[in-house]
Amino acid sequence: MTTLEKLSNWNIKGYQQDLLKWYDENKRDLPWRRERDPYKIWVSEIMLQQTKVDTVIPYYNRFMKFFPTVQALAEAEEETVLKAWEGLGYYSRARNLHKAVKEVQENYGGQVPAEKEEVHKLSGVGPYTAGAILSIAFNIPAPAVDGNVMRVLSRIFSIYDDISKATTRKRFESIVDEIISKENPSHFNQALMELGALICTPKSPACLICPVQEHCAARAEGVQELLPVKAKKSPPKKKQMKAIVLKDDAGRILIQQRPETGMLAKLWQFPNIEAEEVVEDYADLKKHLLFMGLQVDIFEKVHEVRHVFTHLIWEIDVYIGELKGMAREADLELASLRLVEKGDVDLYPFPVSHQKINDFVLKKGDF
Repeated sequence: MTTLEKLSNWNIKGYQQDLLKWYDENKRDLPWRRERDPYKIWVSEIMLQQTKVDTVIPYYNRFMKFFPTVQALAEAEEETVLKAWEGLGYYSRARNLHKAVKEVQENYGGQVPAEKEEVHKLSGVGPYTAGAILSIAFNIPAPAVDGNVMRVLSRIFSIYDDISKATTRKRFESIVDEIISKENPSHFNQALMELGALICTPKSPACLICPVQEHCAARAEGVQELLPVKAKKSPPKKKQMKAIVLKDDAGRILIQQRPETGMLAKLWQFPNIEAEEVVEDYADLKKHLLFMGLQVDIFEKVHEVRHVFTHLIWEIDVYIGELKGMAREADLELASLRLVEKGDVDLYPFPVSHQKINDFVLKKGDF
């Protein structure tokens, strides 16, 4: 039986009523749910991509203090935006948001557009984000299909399609188009997400207290633990690295900006290399620094940092040392290097792994 055939025999109205009643009585009190400002809803949705709600809340509140309006964010320097985002990861989200907000400021007079075609034109706004903005902020019946929604619907309709495929996402978008509440699409989409977050969880779903259990094919068939189907990812690769915190004779700290494109683009870090082999030695690090025009004394290894990305694990040996000689500062800037006062290091946006280095060596240590 196709999904459309299932829908024709399915109590859409009853499902809507049961889901919305549960949401109205059980929804979490989240800061972005207290208003309908499309800009603030947009920011929250970008932050919530691949990040847990509890993690997002303090970042969202802080971000809103810095950039309470479209205009405030549009006029901010990119480095200031990245610093406010520091620690959330997936920094391309912040860059795309910043770029898109500038587009809103320039092309729409600072007002987030309420038209589907216009929202989709904004940089970094994909089908899910567009649907979330349109439905939650403007109460327009547009599908907003994320991982939670696909998990819920794969169980409701007993769908075994691989949810990592784009074709499957489109199938679920078509389903939501059919079953969404036209009277209250804002709460309907949020209720689907909330159900996935609180009840219809990835493991051990709480079927006994689920408000829509009577509508669920997977529960009726006893296969809820088998769904959704998702292809297994390859385990993340390990990368051995060496980083160094260098101080010159004036007590300044040497930092380096990452390239303008690629992973963690334009964030700052301490000079580092990918180690050729796992050895308690720093000859390769010293050679790398010399190639950069830096003469250094490396003192000792003082720390180890491990940071896990979705596809990669960095295992970083951390050294300290003294900068004895270098090229002119103008040449250093060409190499994206900068000497800064120890107390000013916190002004620069760092990836989490190098924040850990900063915390251990410069904040907690006596270097």
